[in-house]
Amino acid sequence: MPKRLAGKVAIVTGASRGIGRAISIALAKEGATVALAARALEKLKETAKQVTEAGGGAAIIVTDLAKEESIKNLIKVTGDTFGRLNILINNAGVTHSARLEETATADWDRCHQVNARAPFILCREALPLLKKAEAAYIINIASVVGVKGYPLQSAYTASKHALRGMTISLAEELKGSGIRVHLLCPGGVDTELVQEVRPDIKKEDLMQPDEIAELVIYLVTHKGNAVMDELHIRRAASSPWFY
Repeated sequence: MPKRLAGKVAIVTGASRGIGRAISIALAKEGATVALAARALEKLKETAKQVTEAGGGAAIIVTDLAKEESIKNLIKVTGDTFGRLNILINNAGVTHSARLEETATADWDRCHQVNARAPFILCREALPLLKKAEAAYIINIASVVGVKGYPLQSAYTASKHALRGMTISLAEELKGSGIRVHLLCPGGVDTELVQEVRPDIKKEDLMQPDEIAELVIYLVTHKGNAVMDELHIRRAASSPWFY
């Protein structure tokens, strides 16, 4: 069976663990070459090993998403190395838990830097490469808090709402360009971040990163006229619908 993403190049942020690692491996299984971006070099090496074992190519690009020059370097190295880009996955995220009155400005800024500002810069810098592709995809990973709010998560929630708003506007701007823009809003996934923010959720009730990765693969391999702009993904144990 031919691999559906053979010859394609993808960037995945937050590729050192969790959802980012699962997406990277899933892309590799379909034949893609993946530029793996995160700060943790040793963990990126682990991901790269799994990507190559899955049948894809891997390039490690250590990236600090809080720094604009580091983000620009990620795009430049990808372009210089491969000469193309077909898929951009903005997955990396940070969180902060505190009452709003106890949230430091630095914590607020950090959430927005990584969760909203970095995807904005990445999309902007990647567009020249993406526009050269016959078909290209931008997938932004938000969260259930991108469409609702929880107490003690004002900084995180605000940043994910910002990411969602940018994604909607960008999709309108790129309509008819050959670049499809999607947003994923998952609930509780079995990652370190969720375990930190929602320790009240039973581990056995959490979704697995592979389940999110499967949806990403569907989006980047589906070429029909039906387009899913935004996917809300909940735990089977949670109540239907987010609202």
